[in-house]
Amino acid sequence: MARSHKSNRSKDLGSSQQPSSRLLSQSGPDVPADEKELTILQSLRRIIRAVDIHSRKLVAQFGITGPQLVCLLTLCDDGAMTSAELSRRVFVSASTITGIIDRLERAGFVIRKRDDIDRRRVLLQPTDAGFKLAYRAPSPIQDQLVQKLHDLPELERSAIAMSLQRIVDLMEARSVDASPMLATGDIHSGASGRLDAAGAGGDPDNFKKN
Repeated sequence: MARSHKSNRSKDLGSSQQPSSRLLSQSGPDVPADEKELTILQSLRRIIRAVDIHSRKLVAQFGITGPQLVCLLTLCDDGAMTSAELSRRVFVSASTITGIIDRLERAGFVIRKRDDIDRRRVLLQPTDAGFKLAYRAPSPIQDQLVQKLHDLPELERSAIAMSLQRIVDLMEARSVDASPMLATGDIHSGASGRLDAAGAGGDPDNFKKN
């Protein structure tokens, strides 16, 4: 069985909480007013780069993208379900789920099977290779972040949420549709062909380096 990411995601996180005033000190001491815009842009760039680095490491080491891993972990943790149910669980569209599951199925990590009770229902079920990969892969980056955010005081979480939403408004990006998955590139895309290569044996250790 795969490890339960739901129960283990916060094991290595500290439990201490610091006052929300630390938000003011994150960017260094007394940043000049004319450099605050630059600090904001640099912070956004660091966030983007951190997500990109995590995504690249995930593909390089395990041959799976972040969205694909989230779907696989959900199936391993919660059991077999339809694609519609999985779509609701991970907050992505039905068309996106179809593409992700197609790649996971070709790689041998997921199978489609008819429900024994209602033959009209097609269930998605992880294979042994899928459970093995889910056990070995790290938690998705958004899960790591969520757990650390939970360790913050409520006031600090609210301040972060409001600040980020304000940036979204300033960038006129409120209409942009976005899943709560932190990943770079097209969420529909595969792992640059590496995931499909896992079909031979289903073991990410067999991947050749690009």
